[in-house]
Order: sequence, then C-alpha cells, then structure tokens
Amino acid sequence: MKRLIKILFFAFIIKPIVFIILGLNIKDRKKLPVKGGTVIAPNHNSHLDTMVVMSLYPLSIIHKIRPVAAADYFMKNKIIAWISTYCIGIIPLDRSGSSSQEELFKPCHEALDKKDILILFPEGSRGKPEQMTRLKKGLFYLLKDSKDTPVTPIYMKGLGNSLPKGEALFVPFTCDVIVGDPITILESSKQLNNELNEFFNQSSDSV
Repeated sequence: MKRLIKILFFAFIIKPIVFIILGLNIKDRKKLPVKGGTVIAPNHNSHLDTMVVMSLYPLSIIHKIRPVAAADYFMKNKIIAWISTYCIGIIPLDRSGSSSQEELFKPCHEALDKKDILILFPEGSRGKPEQMTRLKKGLFYLLKDSKDTPVTPIYMKGLGNSLPKGEALFVPFTCDVIVGDPITILESSKQLNNELNEFFNQSSDSV
C-alpha cells in the first residue's frame, strides 16, 4: 500500500511540479546510483531539494529512495507524519540526543541492508538561499563502520530561490542539478567533508 501511494504521489503531484512547472537542467544524470545500499549527499537550500532528487528516479524504483529526515519536524503531527511516511517514505532521525549513536542510525543501516538508496544532507538543516553552510559529521558517523558504502554527491542551484527556508509558496525557477562521482568513505569526517566541499565548490563555479 505504501509503495502504491508513493508512486501515485510522485507521478501525479511531484514530478509534474519538478519537471513542468519548475524545470531542471541536469548534468551527469547517468552517475545516479540505481542499485541500493548506497547514499546520496546533496547540498540543502530548500524543502524542494528532497523532491527534486527523488524525482530524478523512475517510478519503478521510487519506493527504494529513502530520505533521512528530522523526526521532530516531519513527525510532529498526524498529517505531516502521514505524508512523510506514506508519500515520501522518510527514515525519521531522532535529534533529541537521547539515543545512542547505534540506536540513532539503526533504521538507516536496516534500510541499507534492504538495498535502499538513502538521501542524507551533509549540511544537516537548510541554509540561507543559495549559500552553503558548514558540513556536519553525521554522514561519516552513519557509515564509518560501512566504508564500502559509496556516497554520491549532488549539487543543486536555484531551489533556494524557488522555495527558501521560511517560505510556504514557491515560484518557478529553473534549477541546475549536477551529479558527482561516488566517493568512498574515508578515514575521518574531515577527509570526507573535504571531498564533498571540493565537489560542491567546483560545481558551483561551473553553473
């Protein structure tokens, strides 16, 4: 049932908004991972970021794409929780600090074991429109014991102007999307974040 709801949600609502009303310029789409047990790491400027990344995938595997999202926001009431669970298929992350690191990432590891494709924003929360914020260590801690799990970075430009933080309505604004080469998890969060920052900076200069 969840799979059908998610397919219908993206087929009739999200994909028409993203590809018809919004518009995308996509570079290196062929680099998108299509086999599960992997992580996508995009920059984060807008609520539309998740929808855009998921819309890059065909409906046949949309159920395998699982965004990692803050439980305190996306599970805060019944309506948002239902949409987040059934329409988007998030993996809720407890940011209260009450869980151990093992407990915190357990649902993510279970999803990777099921060959799902996770979306995790290395910046954590959304930044100011079209501005990168400091990358956090969450992605490294998630995968430090699974260093064979590849991470595919994605850079997006334009969505911060379409639906910036604090706004409820979006305006049509063409978005550039660049898919990077997969990165193997390195020995420290600093090394991993340096690799991601290098990709984000190069991509920003190219658009």
